[in-house]
Amino acid sequence: MSASRKVGVIVFPGSNCDRDAGNAWACDLGLGESVYLWHADAQLPPDLGAIVVPGGFSYGDALRAGAIARFAPIMSEVSKFAADGGLVLGICNGFQILCEAGLLPGALVRNEAMRFVCRSVNLRVATTNTVFTMHYAPGEVIAVPIAHGEGRYVCDDVTLSTLSQEDRVIFHYCQPDGTVSATANPNGSRANIAGIVGGPNRNILGMMPHPERAVLARLGSTGGAALFAGVRDALVIADAVANPVMRIA
Repeated sequence: MSASRKVGVIVFPGSNCDRDAGNAWACDLGLGESVYLWHADAQLPPDLGAIVVPGGFSYGDALRAGAIARFAPIMSEVSKFAADGGLVLGICNGFQILCEAGLLPGALVRNEAMRFVCRSVNLRVATTNTVFTMHYAPGEVIAVPIAHGEGRYVCDDVTLSTLSQEDRVIFHYCQPDGTVSATANPNGSRANIAGIVGGPNRNILGMMPHPERAVLARLGSTGGAALFAGVRDALVIADAVANPVMRIA
């Protein structure tokens, strides 16, 4: 197996979606190998293709979600990995951690209704100009579950304008027909934002919904499968570029 298809999944005290993410990649979809990285690790394996910062309640969400996890030794390595163009996917608590760590702009705060929300939602694909969404159709609507109490994405006007101008919002909460409306917004996120990208090569994704829980039809949806397939294909392409096959005529 190509080393580039090895994905590292971080485990914090309080993580509860790490196995979901690792199994989605390696077992459910069979896209590569998953390895688990402890929060106190100060070094990454040398052959990782991507990193998942998973959902859960890291450090019990003390202070606020992600506020302590950003200081974990492993996050310094994640920052370096991302700065070098490595693919990083932050899901739910992972999105919160990436924002707290300054790897993505904005913040995730308490849901507008001040209640934990756990249900399936519809997402409209806002752009396919990312590794993570290249296998979706523009405007495609997918069903993906959410489970969060601090999932309301907030940012200032300048940040929102920048995200829009740079085509960095990749998912909006929407109605089943794709209409982006207030009634489709489960947490009060600004502009119905469910996921954004950042990084030097649009290589960092943060999203509140759980694509790792939407890869098998028997679980209710396959809406997240194409996201992981996009990561796999990007890693395969990167590996081919880095290790070209020499042919002798």
